[in-house]
Amino acid sequence: MKLKSLMLAAASAAAATTAQAADLPVAPEPVDYVRVCDAYGARFYYIPGTETCLRVGGRVRTQFVVNNVMDDGNWANRDQDGYSWLSRGYLYLDARTATEFGTLRAYTSIYATNVNGANSVTLDNAYIQWGGLTAGYTGSNFNIYTGQTFMGVVTRDWSDVTTNQIAYTAAFGNGFSATVALEDRSNREVGNYGGTRSPDVVAALAISQGWGGAKIAGALHQVYPDAATNRTNTWGGEEDNFGWAIGAGVNFNLPMINSGSNVYFQGFYADGALSYIGNGITGVNGVSDYTQDDTNSGYSLSAGLYIQATSTIGLALDGSYASVDMDQNATIGDVDRWAIDGSVQWAPVSGFVMGADVGYSNTDIDGINGNNGSDTDALLFGVRMQRTF
Repeated sequence: MKLKSLMLAAASAAAATTAQAADLPVAPEPVDYVRVCDAYGARFYYIPGTETCLRVGGRVRTQFVVNNVMDDGNWANRDQDGYSWLSRGYLYLDARTATEFGTLRAYTSIYATNVNGANSVTLDNAYIQWGGLTAGYTGSNFNIYTGQTFMGVVTRDWSDVTTNQIAYTAAFGNGFSATVALEDRSNREVGNYGGTRSPDVVAALAISQGWGGAKIAGALHQVYPDAATNRTNTWGGEEDNFGWAIGAGVNFNLPMINSGSNVYFQGFYADGALSYIGNGITGVNGVSDYTQDDTNSGYSLSAGLYIQATSTIGLALDGSYASVDMDQNATIGDVDRWAIDGSVQWAPVSGFVMGADVGYSNTDIDGINGNNGSDTDALLFGVRMQRTF
């Protein structure tokens, strides 16, 4: 009887132990949570399973611009748009990995736009950086300052081109750097060019310090008219020529006014490479890098001021003057253009800004060889709302 009782007791104890074991929590499988990456600033995260840090961002912009209201502007022509209504969405991707040769970075930004019912998709930037090497589609190394105003409803004249390129930048410390680059000629052609043969060569020296910054840049550009134009040139039988450009600019911070306030000045000169002085004046019909006998030359001067009036209100003003000296065999005479643009913006919360912009420009074309000249004014207004995240 004792043996039977002992066996029953042992069985009961075993059953109780098994029941208690079944109630114990089971250790979960390890989860590869997204980790914050603080090596490259805020909002970077490690891509799970890798040592690559990724930042994802975006922007939504909507704006309304009243187009040229002058007597010879859009509102005087029934077939031209009196306003432009734009909505645009951006996507930014920034991936970085530490390597023994420096940071390996891949950056992409793309946006989709609807203007007055017409849709389009645009590649904004797409480039790879590794140490001092940059390869891909990004801002030209000849660009210096590209404006202060919130919208820029009228085009001002300076270099502001995004292009395919391969460049190397050497940093010397204390804010000094030097860059040499090969850049796609296609984005710098003014006139009827033939097929691509030689990329542009661009070099720059820059300094960036607490007081502000400065830069000097130069470019060599192949002037390569198409077959029809080349048959009429008188450049000593040459099939092509070379143009060049030089630019310099300086920016001063104005902490005595308010943090974020600054002023810049810059100037450009080009011979046979007019895109480098600005696309406002080179957008004038008849302006070309070349004429039958020679290359055309020109210059632009510009300045801009930004005042951070309060913690949420910013005021900006840009102005430029550009002039092209056309060869006397051209279809139009010399061209002069000046433009001014001002804006006010309000950022009530972080990442959200809204503002208004007004711009005026005048383009004066001399008559030549029996052709009439012209004097054209443009006045535009715009408002914008923008959310960046």
